[in-house]
Amino acid sequence: MTLRRAAGQVLMVGLESTQLSAVETAWLRLLRPGAVILFRRNIEAAQQTHALLAEVKQAVDAPLLRCVDVEGGTVDRLRDLIARMPSPFAVAATRKPALFEKHGRLIGQELRLLGLNTPLAPVLDLRTAASESVMTSRVVSADPVEVIAYAKQFLKGLAQENVLGCGKHFPGLGSGQVDSHHTTPLIAKPFDLLWQEDLLPYRRLAKQLPMVTVSHAGYPDSLSGSEPASTSRYWITEVLTRKIGYQGLILSDDMEMGGILTYMGIAEAAVRSLEAGIHGVEICRDPALVFAAYEALLREAESSPAFARLLRRAAAKVQAFYALRLKRDALPPPPTNSAVTQMRTAVERYTEQVAKAGPP
Repeated sequence: MTLRRAAGQVLMVGLESTQLSAVETAWLRLLRPGAVILFRRNIEAAQQTHALLAEVKQAVDAPLLRCVDVEGGTVDRLRDLIARMPSPFAVAATRKPALFEKHGRLIGQELRLLGLNTPLAPVLDLRTAASESVMTSRVVSADPVEVIAYAKQFLKGLAQENVLGCGKHFPGLGSGQVDSHHTTPLIAKPFDLLWQEDLLPYRRLAKQLPMVTVSHAGYPDSLSGSEPASTSRYWITEVLTRKIGYQGLILSDDMEMGGILTYMGIAEAAVRSLEAGIHGVEICRDPALVFAAYEALLREAESSPAFARLLRRAAAKVQAFYALRLKRDALPPPPTNSAVTQMRTAVERYTEQVAKAGPP
């Protein structure tokens, strides 16, 4: 694999609008990223979203993760297009595993309808008083056993729709008091307690999670100090890969977040995240930052044989993952209006089920 191909393969990129510009098409063909992520700015109508993904797939001309943030509740990029999906907290509050699984199935069906294959869910962070104002209904419980119970069934539902789940935000934002979109949360919690609580979902679900997203939080009471976990070899290689034994794909959280950019520039963040053990670097909007990361990876690989080997290994990991997970991943036919209406009805009926089954 050439270094240029490897540097593109480890990138997850965002797009500017509802269709590709000529410039965007050109740089997608040049970089050939391994993943693309859509936001509400990219999603106007069902047929338009499908057409956008088809354009991207044609430009990249390789297996591609097609991602979107759909957790339900406050983080649901499809709520205006289809219907509002209940939040993880509301679903978990029913204490009905069948509804947990149906949550995953319906989200999987929504994505498949549009041509997406990865919802970047479930959230595995714990629900605590410290982070409640930041995480709101995205988190289900302070008890890691209850988080595991919900996530296990949710992931089962996604898998039934041939959609890939992604646990986030390792090693846990449950005690963070600030939003990592703006600054770096510093979570002063000793490792032993993190291991027993925040890390328990990752430990128990390691074989079921196709992917994991690493947060930009720092953990000053651990061996990593205050360095963001997304660039920490201690957290990614020593804890997640070796101690927990996780073998799936490891992604960074969005590298445009203040949680990392207030700590270091995008070029350094991209290089250090790969050195730490990340396989995929997420950059959600600015093509200038995408190119800055791509060029930084190339420069480092061209000057360091050790980093070149590391970059190629990360890209090979991505390709092996795709060969295993995306081997039957052709885009479905464009969605019809009646299919969208049926999907909307199914979500609305499910919302009613959750409301009736939840606590009074």
